[in-house]
Amino acid sequence: MSPFVIAVLVSLGIGYFCGNFLSGFLLGKRAHVDLRKEGSGNIGTTNALRILGPRAALITLILDVLKSMIAVAVIHLIYGGNPLYAKDLVHVLALLAAFGAVMGHDYPIYMRFQGGKGAATSLGLILACFPQTFPLIAIVFFAAVIKTRFVSLGSMLAAFIFFVQVLVLGSTGHLMFYQNQLSWAYLVSGLVLLFILIRHRSNIKRLLAGEENPISLHKKE
Repeated sequence: MSPFVIAVLVSLGIGYFCGNFLSGFLLGKRAHVDLRKEGSGNIGTTNALRILGPRAALITLILDVLKSMIAVAVIHLIYGGNPLYAKDLVHVLALLAAFGAVMGHDYPIYMRFQGGKGAATSLGLILACFPQTFPLIAIVFFAAVIKTRFVSLGSMLAAFIFFVQVLVLGSTGHLMFYQNQLSWAYLVSGLVLLFILIRHRSNIKRLLAGEENPISLHKKE
């Protein structure tokens, strides 16, 4: 097995380990609430807002975003100063670690692979690896949520805009990935979109049926 393949597996593993820290679930347990059995049944920011209130939701959001960013930082610490790995390869490994964190959040091993929907952890990936795409993503997300009050719709539209931006920026040479590594950026951004859609299947069904729950800033009584 080549050193690069080993580094890829290590990066994914580190990211997956970080992603298994489910802040919403742990905050709920601290409040003697199992978010999996309340509201939408999701352990992410939106359900934490509904059930636990704005403070817990904000903490959940921040910690879920940080998981991907911490995974990226760890990879840079491990491989950044290693002469065997060029700068562009380290970027690839960091990206894979961030994606591993998304997978760890979505499919945590200790919860029988039933985790969150990955929106906040994907945001961490975006901020760490594709920061130039964030402004437009934020505009699209908040415009959709303010207009419709559906966070799920905003998340899916944001993931789509992210994927499109990566394709456009990559083709015009405006990503930090070298030309021969762009396929990794395209692959991971496509997978981020795919898994956002997969994890939001129930939301898509409710949106189509007109039964999706709008966001509220007030804690459920």
